[in-house]
Amino acid sequence: MKLPRTVATVTIVCVVEIVVLAAGFFIVMYSGTYDVAATEAHYATTEWVLGTTMDESVRHHAAGLAVSARYNSPDLAEGYERYHELCVTCHGAPGVAREEIGMGLNPSPPDLVQTANDWTPSEIYWMVKNGIKMSGMPAFGPTQDEEKLWNITAFVKRLPGMTPQQYRK
Repeated sequence: MKLPRTVATVTIVCVVEIVVLAAGFFIVMYSGTYDVAATEAHYATTEWVLGTTMDESVRHHAAGLAVSARYNSPDLAEGYERYHELCVTCHGAPGVAREEIGMGLNPSPPDLVQTANDWTPSEIYWMVKNGIKMSGMPAFGPTQDEEKLWNITAFVKRLPGMTPQQYRK
């Protein structure tokens, strides 16, 4: 069966465009021209694509995750201890600036005092447990048990309403 001339032309043009785009992608990838230095910001489009992908992935993977009873009756002293040991370096805390390592990451780790309310407890738990690829956010699931992960989650959710004095206490 012979395709009509218009359909054949459109098909050929689409195939050629795909081949040209793929070739361009591989040329950029293998030429080393894309700057991967953490001192340089991502292009706005790249930042949007990566940020949106991360947000939607976390929401998708955490969607069916039930909030543990541990979240509703946490050991906040342990949550603080784990957060202060594992997280404050990069994310800071009320009255505590992030340390040098956190300032040098790209993308920059979010200030959880400002952003923790943007996420549900299940989403925060999922991120703490699984980490985020290519962001500097490690997975704590392999090193922390479920109780500790939920205590960290509960503590993080309380950060936005916490004063520097309450954090130190």
